Amino acid sequence: IMVPDLLLCLSFGYAAALRPTCLSAQFRRPGDYIIGGLFPFGTDTVNLTTRSEPTSVVCERLFVDGLIWALGMKFAIDQINNSTSLLPGVKLGYDMYDTCFEPVVALQPSLLFLTQNGTTGIGVLCNYTDYQPRVTAVIGPHKSDLCMVTAKLFSFFLIPQVSYGASSEQLSNTELYPSFYRTVASDKNLVEAVVLLLNRFGWNWIATVGSDDEYGRGAQGLFLSTAGNHSICIAFEGLIPTDLADPKAQRQLEDTIKLINTTKVNIIVLFAFSQPAQALLEQSIRMGLSEKVWIGTEAWILSDKTASTPNIQSIGTVLGFIMKARTVPGFQKYVADLFTSVQQDKFCQESREFNHLMNSDVVDTLCKECDHISLRNISSVLRHSQMQPVYIAVYSVAHALHRALGCTHHACPKASIKSWQLLHFMNTFPFMVNGQSFKFDHTHSTNTGYKLIFWSWKNGTLTYLPVGDYQDSLYIDKSQIQFHTADQKEPTSECFRHCKPGQFKQIKGFHFCCYDCTDCPENTFWSAKDSTTCTPCLEHQWSPVRSTRCYDRSEKYLFWNEPLTIALLTLMSITISLICLTAVLFLKNLETPLVQASGGKLNLFALFALTLLCLSSCLYIGKPSNTLCMIQQIVYALCLNGCFSVFFIKSLEIILVTEFPHCAPTLLHWVTQRRAWLLVALCLLTECSFCVCYLHLGPDSLQPDYKSLPTEVLLVCTTQSWLAFALMHGYNGCVAFICFLCTFMVRTSGKKYNIARGITFAILIYFIIWIFFIAIFATLKSVLKSVTQISTILAITLGILGTYYMPKCYIILLKPDLNTVDYFQNSIKEEPEEDSQ
Repeated sequence: IMVPDLLLCLSFGYAAALRPTCLSAQFRRPGDYIIGGLFPFGTDTVNLTTRSEPTSVVCERLFVDGLIWALGMKFAIDQINNSTSLLPGVKLGYDMYDTCFEPVVALQPSLLFLTQNGTTGIGVLCNYTDYQPRVTAVIGPHKSDLCMVTAKLFSFFLIPQVSYGASSEQLSNTELYPSFYRTVASDKNLVEAVVLLLNRFGWNWIATVGSDDEYGRGAQGLFLSTAGNHSICIAFEGLIPTDLADPKAQRQLEDTIKLINTTKVNIIVLFAFSQPAQALLEQSIRMGLSEKVWIGTEAWILSDKTASTPNIQSIGTVLGFIMKARTVPGFQKYVADLFTSVQQDKFCQESREFNHLMNSDVVDTLCKECDHISLRNISSVLRHSQMQPVYIAVYSVAHALHRALGCTHHACPKASIKSWQLLHFMNTFPFMVNGQSFKFDHTHSTNTGYKLIFWSWKNGTLTYLPVGDYQDSLYIDKSQIQFHTADQKEPTSECFRHCKPGQFKQIKGFHFCCYDCTDCPENTFWSAKDSTTCTPCLEHQWSPVRSTRCYDRSEKYLFWNEPLTIALLTLMSITISLICLTAVLFLKNLETPLVQASGGKLNLFALFALTLLCLSSCLYIGKPSNTLCMIQQIVYALCLNGCFSVFFIKSLEIILVTEFPHCAPTLLHWVTQRRAWLLVALCLLTECSFCVCYLHLGPDSLQPDYKSLPTEVLLVCTTQSWLAFALMHGYNGCVAFICFLCTFMVRTSGKKYNIARGITFAILIYFIIWIFFIAIFATLKSVLKSVTQISTILAITLGILGTYYMPKCYIILLKPDLNTVDYFQNSIKEEPEEDSQ
């Protein structure tokens, strides 16, 4: 709010501003210690891109904020010089120059500040400890890219440089810039505030634009890295030109607006200074960009020039963070009085004499436009300009100098102080400014926090309305914010929703944080919030679709109490009962011609082997183990071989009688009587040798199968070596095949019993069952594998019983009249031809 004296001076200043003033002569004053100042008096360079010689760069347009910042430095130094407690008896001088927002322009006065006191040359020395430069400290410049250049120069000489606006995070590196300080916070703090604001409103689909300079690139880079850690998706990121005179600048602005429009975002974060920001907003208005929420920073949001852009209200809602800064008491009146004084000839003559003492002809101030403005021209900027950072910067140097000189509250000793001697006091001690304490932190920055302001329009008048603040946490008064939407509530700007438990982010397009929520598939689980993948379960675990945890698999094998198992056991019991009944019947009729012709006591051994074979079915029921898997096939092969060895002996007897009748009397005794048992033993020993090979090459072992069943682990015996399997069972197949060859061509007359026919059919059934068994056994992976093996055992046993033993039982029980020597004796001999006719 303007004071009454200022209002009076406004009207006077406007009337008197028709003639030039001497305001440009107010930026130099001699003193005991000179403080340099770098301020952007101008904005537009005239000959920077066209110059071919290292001549001076001219700025043609006055930048009012830069002028007010320079007046703020002058005000602070005048206050200190009039103080009786801070640097009493010491007179501070100042020497301010224009930077024109250009590093090339800022370099010239920076080099002047480094010149040896009283000269225009920079000494080249091995040791600069005793070097006395022209200035004791430097205030400014404002922009980060200018500070990047000047800070390296001043840091070499360890001259304190205090910026009032450079916020780049790179300048926090005290190793590169040991003498650089700033009275503003780093962009890192600003970015954290912006991200918290976006999170508070639930905006996670946004565009970000930065000016193509150190401030814009640095702040945008920090924002991108921070936003990604807070689930904020950047739909578009771009840079806008700072040199608006470049022919390509307009095209870049158009492309930026087009790309923003295609993303359909409702939120735009803009890190830029006022000129490029204004150019972007003007372009968005011209191209009819729909209303958005623009989140800005102090670099442009307080700019009157930006706010006065035609039809600026159509851009939507503007929110932004500005640094918390108190009003500096007396400054507005000081400026008003100064504008009155620069109209007076006597005051102007004194000012020019002071300038002459400062060797003003070395470098011009380049602020001739300052002499042609009035207080009315700067009044709107003066009302809300953030001058406090400049004010604090000057006082930080003054307090460090006060301590370095060893001043008391009453006097300061006259002493020669080198610039580098101030650094210790600036790093270590806090200082008071208008009752508020400040201290540079480990990055040489001060952080007073931020205010969140809202562009509030009423009847065409803009008000910067505070709606929140940020220090360590963010506070927002949402009721004060009237958004551009129909209901004046915050718009939505989301590319995604938070996934529910059991869902993962499935990235779509090229935006890493723009995704669909997809259910985790079977045997995977959701392990972390907003995870982009589902974690596979361990091998022994499973999970359903959209699960948040895994469950242990239950074991699956052929249980004793399963209906299928009970049915098989019942069939096995019936089969064993039939075998036992057959054995009893054969034992009771052991001396009869039928039993003797069928093999006599060898039949009892074969039936015993079949009984063991049936009982081996129990090895396939219950929880398997490596031992059980190993003995299953061995027991099966040996028991079957015991039965086949009896058939083998009987088949040899048949072949000798039918095919070799002349040799039969000599060789038959090897396959009959007691020597037949030797052949049985030899067959079994041979099979045992193959079983040993089977154990050596690779017996069946327990192999948990986690893939065949969705929720269970299948415990099955797996064949490790098919060669060993083939050798062991192939031997039985060979014995069976020999039996078949010896019996299938044998013929008898209808008056004789054909012993060979029973062996032939028994072997045929064995082969048929094994063909099906091998095909199923090699491919089946379930509990049915055990069922298949049991079924094969029982089928082979019943086949042998049905084809070889049951017909004989039928004769013994129902046709005893056929159980005669005549019917069975020589029943395997072929009849003479005449008998067959």
